[in-house]
Amino acid sequence: MPLLTQTIASQTRDIGFPVRRLLPTRQARRVGPFVFLDHMGPAHFAAEGSAGDVRPHPHIGLATVTYLFSGAMMHRDSLGTVQRIEPGAVNLMTAGSGITHSERVPADIRRQGAAVEGMQLWLALPDELEECEPAFAHYPAEDLPRWEQDGVELNLLMGEGWGRRAPVAYPLPVFYASAVMQAGARLALPEGVDELAAYVAAGELDVDGAVLNANELGLLRNGQGGELIARRDSRVMLLGGTPPASPRYLDWNFVSSRRERLAQARADWIAQRFPMVPGETEFIPLQ
Repeated sequence: MPLLTQTIASQTRDIGFPVRRLLPTRQARRVGPFVFLDHMGPAHFAAEGSAGDVRPHPHIGLATVTYLFSGAMMHRDSLGTVQRIEPGAVNLMTAGSGITHSERVPADIRRQGAAVEGMQLWLALPDELEECEPAFAHYPAEDLPRWEQDGVELNLLMGEGWGRRAPVAYPLPVFYASAVMQAGARLALPEGVDELAAYVAAGELDVDGAVLNANELGLLRNGQGGELIARRDSRVMLLGGTPPASPRYLDWNFVSSRRERLAQARADWIAQRFPMVPGETEFIPLQ
Protein backbone atom coordinates (compact mmCIF):
# COMPACT_ATOMS: atom_id res chain seq x y z
CA MET A 1 0.00 0.00 0.00
CA PRO A 2 1.49 3.39 -0.97
CA LEU A 3 2.48 5.85 1.73
CA LEU A 4 0.73 8.73 -0.08
CA THR A 5 -2.92 7.70 -0.30
CA GLN A 6 -4.52 10.93 -1.60
CA THR A 7 -3.46 14.38 -2.81
CA ILE A 8 -5.57 17.51 -2.25
CA ALA A 9 -4.83 20.70 -4.18
CA SER A 10 -5.43 24.05 -2.50
CA GLN A 11 -8.21 26.44 -3.51
CA THR A 12 -7.30 30.13 -3.36
CA ARG A 13 -9.70 32.43 -1.51
CA ASP A 14 -9.58 36.17 -0.90
CA ILE A 15 -10.55 37.22 2.63
CA GLY A 16 -8.89 40.62 2.33
CA PHE A 17 -5.61 38.82 1.62
CA PRO A 18 -4.93 35.53 -0.18
CA VAL A 19 -5.45 32.19 1.59
CA ARG A 20 -5.05 28.68 0.23
CA ARG A 21 -7.75 26.40 1.61
CA LEU A 22 -7.08 22.67 1.95
CA LEU A 23 -9.74 21.49 4.40
CA PRO A 24 -12.59 20.81 4.27
CA THR A 25 -13.00 19.53 0.70
CA ARG A 26 -15.15 16.96 -1.04
CA GLN A 27 -12.17 14.60 -0.92
CA ALA A 28 -11.60 14.94 2.81
CA ARG A 29 -13.72 16.59 5.49
CA ARG A 30 -11.00 16.33 8.13
CA VAL A 31 -7.66 14.81 9.14
CA GLY A 32 -7.89 13.44 12.67
CA PRO A 33 -9.43 16.26 14.73
CA PHE A 34 -8.40 18.94 12.17
CA VAL A 35 -11.52 20.10 10.31
CA PHE A 36 -10.19 23.26 8.62
CA LEU A 37 -6.82 24.25 7.14
CA ASP A 38 -5.84 27.60 5.62
CA HIS A 39 -2.39 28.71 4.44
CA MET A 40 -2.42 32.51 4.80
CA GLY A 41 -0.33 34.77 2.55
CA PRO A 42 2.40 35.70 2.08
CA ALA A 43 0.76 39.10 2.03
CA HIS A 44 1.99 42.69 2.30
CA PHE A 45 -0.30 45.39 3.64
CA ALA A 46 -0.60 49.14 3.18
CA ALA A 47 1.28 51.21 5.77
CA GLU A 48 -1.90 53.08 6.64
CA GLY A 49 -5.47 51.90 7.08
CA SER A 50 -6.95 48.53 7.98
CA ALA A 51 -6.55 46.44 4.80
CA GLY A 52 -6.06 42.81 5.79
CA ASP A 53 -7.54 43.16 9.27
CA VAL A 54 -10.05 40.44 10.12
CA ARG A 55 -12.88 42.14 11.99
CA PRO A 56 -14.57 40.51 15.00
CA HIS A 57 -16.37 37.27 14.13
CA PRO A 58 -17.74 34.35 16.17
CA HIS A 59 -16.90 30.66 16.64
CA ILE A 60 -18.44 27.71 18.50
CA GLY A 61 -17.47 24.07 19.01
CA LEU A 62 -13.84 24.29 17.89
CA ALA A 63 -10.35 25.47 18.77
CA THR A 64 -8.32 27.64 16.41
CA VAL A 65 -4.57 27.06 16.10
CA THR A 66 -2.48 29.87 14.60
CA TYR A 67 1.20 29.54 13.59
CA LEU A 68 3.16 32.10 11.56
CA PHE A 69 6.14 31.74 9.24
CA SER A 70 6.74 35.50 8.99
CA GLY A 71 5.29 38.82 10.11
CA ALA A 72 2.95 39.15 13.07
CA MET A 73 -0.75 39.36 13.93
CA MET A 74 -2.59 40.87 16.88
CA HIS A 75 -5.30 38.69 18.43
CA ARG A 76 -8.14 40.18 20.49
CA ASP A 77 -11.14 38.26 21.81
CA SER A 78 -14.29 38.57 23.89
CA LEU A 79 -12.47 37.19 26.96
CA GLY A 80 -10.44 40.40 26.98
CA THR A 81 -7.31 38.73 25.58
CA VAL A 82 -4.86 40.93 23.67
CA GLN A 83 -1.99 38.83 22.31
CA ARG A 84 0.53 39.44 19.55
CA ILE A 85 1.71 36.30 17.77
CA GLU A 86 5.04 36.08 15.96
CA PRO A 87 6.80 33.28 14.01
CA GLY A 88 7.40 30.07 15.94
CA ALA A 89 4.71 30.67 18.58
CA VAL A 90 1.27 29.04 18.86
CA ASN A 91 -2.05 30.68 19.67
CA LEU A 92 -4.73 28.21 20.79
CA MET A 93 -8.21 29.66 21.16
CA THR A 94 -10.96 27.35 22.43
CA ALA A 95 -14.37 28.60 21.29
CA GLY A 96 -16.55 26.06 23.11
CA SER A 97 -20.00 27.56 23.76
CA GLY A 98 -19.07 30.76 21.93
CA ILE A 99 -16.32 33.34 21.47
CA THR A 100 -15.71 36.38 19.28
CA HIS A 101 -12.27 37.48 18.10
CA SER A 102 -10.43 39.73 15.68
CA GLU A 103 -7.04 39.37 13.99
CA ARG A 104 -5.32 42.55 12.88
CA VAL A 105 -2.03 43.49 11.23
CA PRO A 106 0.18 45.37 13.73
CA ALA A 107 1.21 48.93 12.83
CA ASP A 108 4.95 48.12 12.83
CA ILE A 109 4.43 45.23 10.37
CA ARG A 110 2.55 47.62 8.07
CA ARG A 111 5.28 50.27 8.28
CA GLN A 112 8.03 47.74 7.58
CA GLY A 113 6.16 46.24 4.63
CA ALA A 114 6.84 42.83 6.16
CA ALA A 115 5.18 39.78 4.64
CA VAL A 116 2.63 38.02 6.84
CA GLU A 117 2.42 34.28 6.20
CA GLY A 118 1.31 31.32 8.25
CA MET A 119 -1.21 28.62 8.99
CA GLN A 120 -4.60 28.72 10.64
CA LEU A 121 -6.29 25.43 11.49
CA TRP A 122 -9.44 24.46 13.35
CA LEU A 123 -9.65 21.51 15.69
CA ALA A 124 -12.89 19.79 16.60
CA LEU A 125 -13.53 19.57 20.31
CA PRO A 126 -14.47 16.21 21.87
CA ASP A 127 -18.21 15.54 21.96
CA GLU A 128 -18.45 16.16 25.71
CA LEU A 129 -16.54 19.49 25.48
CA GLU A 130 -18.24 21.12 22.49
CA GLU A 131 -20.02 23.53 24.86
CA CYS A 132 -17.14 24.10 27.27
CA GLU A 133 -16.18 27.54 28.56
CA PRO A 134 -14.18 29.57 26.03
CA ALA A 135 -10.45 29.88 26.70
CA PHE A 136 -7.26 31.25 25.15
CA ALA A 137 -3.63 30.15 25.54
CA HIS A 138 -0.43 31.53 24.02
CA TYR A 139 2.73 29.43 23.75
CA PRO A 140 5.89 31.45 22.95
CA ALA A 141 8.34 30.01 20.45
CA GLU A 142 10.95 29.40 23.16
CA ASP A 143 8.54 27.11 25.04
CA LEU A 144 8.06 24.72 22.11
CA PRO A 145 10.50 21.91 21.21
CA ARG A 146 12.71 23.06 18.35
CA TRP A 147 15.79 21.25 17.04
CA GLU A 148 17.77 20.33 13.92
CA GLN A 149 18.50 16.85 12.64
CA ASP A 150 19.99 15.71 9.34
CA GLY A 151 19.22 18.87 7.39
CA VAL A 152 15.75 19.34 8.91
CA GLU A 153 14.71 22.08 11.33
CA LEU A 154 11.79 20.73 13.37
CA ASN A 155 9.33 22.56 15.56
CA LEU A 156 6.89 20.34 17.48
CA LEU A 157 3.73 22.37 18.00
CA MET A 158 1.23 19.88 19.48
CA GLY A 159 1.42 16.31 20.67
CA GLU A 160 4.35 13.88 20.69
CA GLY A 161 6.92 12.95 18.07
CA TRP A 162 10.57 12.02 17.64
CA GLY A 163 10.93 11.40 21.37
CA ARG A 164 9.66 14.85 22.34
CA ARG A 165 6.41 16.32 23.64
CA ALA A 166 4.94 19.80 23.08
CA PRO A 167 3.46 21.64 26.08
CA VAL A 168 0.31 22.68 24.18
CA ALA A 169 -2.61 21.01 25.97
CA TYR A 170 -5.56 19.59 24.04
CA PRO A 171 -8.27 17.10 25.10
CA LEU A 172 -7.95 14.88 22.00
CA PRO A 173 -4.79 13.06 20.84
CA VAL A 174 -3.34 15.48 18.29
CA PHE A 175 -0.09 15.87 16.35
CA TYR A 176 1.12 19.06 14.66
CA ALA A 177 4.66 19.95 13.59
CA SER A 178 6.63 22.23 11.27
CA ALA A 179 9.62 20.95 9.27
CA VAL A 180 11.96 23.12 7.22
CA MET A 181 13.93 20.71 5.03
CA GLN A 182 17.06 21.26 3.00
CA ALA A 183 17.12 19.76 -0.50
CA GLY A 184 17.86 16.05 -0.21
CA ALA A 185 17.03 15.85 3.50
CA ARG A 186 15.02 12.91 4.80
CA LEU A 187 12.49 13.00 7.61
CA ALA A 188 11.17 9.88 9.30
CA LEU A 189 7.46 10.17 10.05
CA PRO A 190 6.25 9.58 13.60
CA GLU A 191 4.55 6.25 14.17
CA GLY A 192 1.29 5.70 16.01
CA VAL A 193 -0.58 8.79 14.79
CA ASP A 194 -4.14 7.69 14.00
CA GLU A 195 -4.45 9.86 10.88
CA LEU A 196 -1.59 11.84 9.36
CA ALA A 197 -1.16 14.33 6.52
CA ALA A 198 1.65 16.49 5.12
CA TYR A 199 1.09 19.96 3.67
CA VAL A 200 3.84 21.39 1.47
CA ALA A 201 3.82 25.13 2.17
CA ALA A 202 6.85 25.57 -0.11
CA GLY A 203 9.09 23.23 -2.11
CA GLU A 204 8.48 19.66 -3.24
CA LEU A 205 8.56 16.24 -1.57
CA ASP A 206 9.24 12.67 -2.59
CA VAL A 207 6.78 10.47 -0.69
CA ASP A 208 7.76 6.86 -1.30
CA GLY A 209 8.30 7.58 -5.01
CA ALA A 210 5.28 9.87 -5.44
CA VAL A 211 5.64 13.65 -5.75
CA LEU A 212 3.86 16.07 -3.44
CA ASN A 213 4.04 19.61 -4.81
CA ALA A 214 3.88 23.03 -3.18
CA ASN A 215 0.41 23.94 -1.86
CA GLU A 216 -0.76 20.31 -1.87
CA LEU A 217 -1.96 18.32 1.13
CA GLY A 218 -1.00 14.66 1.10
CA LEU A 219 -2.98 12.14 3.15
CA LEU A 220 -0.63 9.44 4.41
CA ARG A 221 -1.06 5.78 5.29
CA ASN A 222 -2.13 5.50 8.93
CA GLY A 223 0.34 4.80 11.69
CA GLN A 224 2.98 3.00 9.65
CA GLY A 225 5.88 5.44 9.70
CA GLY A 226 7.77 5.95 6.44
CA GLU A 227 9.78 9.01 5.40
CA LEU A 228 9.61 12.21 3.41
CA ILE A 229 12.45 13.34 1.13
CA ALA A 230 12.83 16.98 0.12
CA ARG A 231 13.34 17.26 -3.65
CA ARG A 232 14.29 20.91 -3.08
CA ASP A 233 14.37 23.23 -0.08
CA SER A 234 10.92 22.78 1.46
CA ARG A 235 8.63 23.85 4.29
CA VAL A 236 6.26 21.11 5.42
CA MET A 237 3.47 21.07 8.01
CA LEU A 238 2.56 17.66 9.48
CA LEU A 239 -0.81 17.20 11.17
CA GLY A 240 -3.05 14.45 12.42
CA GLY A 241 -4.41 12.63 15.42
CA THR A 242 -7.60 11.01 16.67
CA PRO A 243 -10.93 12.27 15.30
CA PRO A 244 -13.85 13.07 17.59
CA ALA A 245 -16.37 10.30 18.25
CA SER A 246 -19.17 11.93 16.22
CA PRO A 247 -19.12 13.52 12.73
CA ARG A 248 -18.70 17.29 12.62
CA TYR A 249 -20.72 19.78 10.57
CA LEU A 250 -19.39 23.17 9.51
CA ASP A 251 -21.44 26.27 8.78
CA TRP A 252 -19.55 29.54 8.26
CA ASN A 253 -17.36 29.90 11.38
CA PHE A 254 -19.28 27.35 13.41
CA VAL A 255 -18.53 23.67 14.08
CA SER A 256 -20.84 21.20 15.84
CA SER A 257 -21.96 17.58 15.96
CA ARG A 258 -25.57 18.89 15.86
CA ARG A 259 -27.01 20.76 12.89
CA GLU A 260 -29.57 22.49 15.11
CA ARG A 261 -26.70 23.96 17.15
CA LEU A 262 -25.31 25.54 13.99
CA ALA A 263 -28.69 27.12 13.27
CA GLN A 264 -28.81 28.48 16.82
CA ALA A 265 -25.32 29.98 16.47
CA ARG A 266 -26.36 31.73 13.26
CA ALA A 267 -29.44 33.17 14.95
CA ASP A 268 -27.37 34.28 17.95
CA TRP A 269 -24.88 36.15 15.77
CA ILE A 270 -27.63 37.88 13.80
CA ALA A 271 -29.30 38.92 17.07
CA GLN A 272 -25.91 40.01 18.50
CA ARG A 273 -26.18 37.63 21.44
CA PHE A 274 -22.50 36.64 21.23
CA PRO A 275 -20.08 38.38 23.59
CA MET A 276 -18.12 41.10 21.78
CA VAL A 277 -14.46 42.08 21.76
CA PRO A 278 -13.88 44.86 24.31
CA GLY A 279 -13.10 48.17 22.64
CA GLU A 280 -14.08 47.04 19.13
CA THR A 281 -17.30 48.06 17.39
CA GLU A 282 -16.82 46.47 13.97
CA PHE A 283 -18.00 42.97 13.14
CA ILE A 284 -18.30 40.62 10.15
CA PRO A 285 -21.94 40.09 9.14
CA LEU A 286 -23.24 36.55 8.79
CA GLN A 287 -22.32 35.07 5.40
